[in-house]
Amino acid sequence: MPPILLTYEQILLLSFAGGILPALLWLWFWLKEDAKNPEPRTLVILAFLGGMITALAVIPIEKNIFLIASKILGLAGMSYDAAFAQYPYLMVLFAGAEEIFKYFAVALIALSSRYFDEPVDALVYLITVALGFAAMENSLYLLDTITHSGLLFGIMNGHLRFIGATLLHVASSALIGVALGLAFYKSFGVRFVAGFVGLVAAIALHTGFNFSIIQAQSVGDALGIFAIFWAIIVGIILIFEKVKRIYPVEPIS
Repeated sequence: MPPILLTYEQILLLSFAGGILPALLWLWFWLKEDAKNPEPRTLVILAFLGGMITALAVIPIEKNIFLIASKILGLAGMSYDAAFAQYPYLMVLFAGAEEIFKYFAVALIALSSRYFDEPVDALVYLITVALGFAAMENSLYLLDTITHSGLLFGIMNGHLRFIGATLLHVASSALIGVALGLAFYKSFGVRFVAGFVGLVAAIALHTGFNFSIIQAQSVGDALGIFAIFWAIIVGIILIFEKVKRIYPVEPIS
């Protein structure tokens, strides 16, 4: 079968459709969880776009981290995966950059909004930003893969990105949302500590996923890792229901 020849415009369209549409499907699912008291559509759109912009903003940060590490550790000519396998702590820096940037996007767009008025909002906005981030990341991955390896290879590997990267970003950002949601009616100090703990947990989970994927020797190993994250997502859905039922404690008269 001859290869399918595409123009660059077609490749661009297919890449962004393949990256964004699955993320929007995920977003629809999570917004259904908050259907009783939905967030303003404009703010949700801003959060999703903010996540996409954040994915672009973090790229030069990660390139500079790798450049500095290359000079210090002598990694010239080494690929990211090879460097991560040899120096796993580099993955902490990359995961930290992504999680901090996603959190910053949520803080900038939603946390100071008057619509951020109930515990579950923390989960909604953090997951929305995470999905925007994953949409852009997956789109760029598909663009590179289809351009250099062809449409068929892009389709074959795109579904793994949809499962893996999207699960990762939703799960890690949701940990911060859970922490903020559980501490929503607490003092500022408690909320600050909760946000910090959630961020550290998100970075740890992100790092663990990346390390596990690099160590995976087969598709079966990768699917086993994905299964663990599906279990985490199920847990997040259950916690989502719990956070929706958190109300301020009324003082006893």
